[in-house]
Amino acid sequence: MENQKELNCNIKDIIIRNPRLETIIMVENFIKENSGEYKKTELFQKLPKKVMWGTFNVILKYLWDTNKIGIDHKGYITYIWNPEGFRRFINRKGY
Repeated sequence: MENQKELNCNIKDIIIRNPRLETIIMVENFIKENSGEYKKTELFQKLPKKVMWGTFNVILKYLWDTNKIGIDHKGYITYIWNPEGFRRFINRKGY
């Protein structure tokens, strides 16, 4: 995407925390339900459960690297993963 911003997580500069699977799912579901409504810091503050800033950044980096989230030109985090489109791609002939 041309207008998509780069995700700045600075995970090299902070203490790395390894998130639990339930925490990753909680953050992913919250982003999916509130897609495009919050910027990074706002999203962190609105999460249903509190997580450490370092853990949050590791989760965002993972979601970014797996193409599940994107950031628009204003900095809002948007959920972009499309599992139905992925299934159609995998099931087509010649893959």
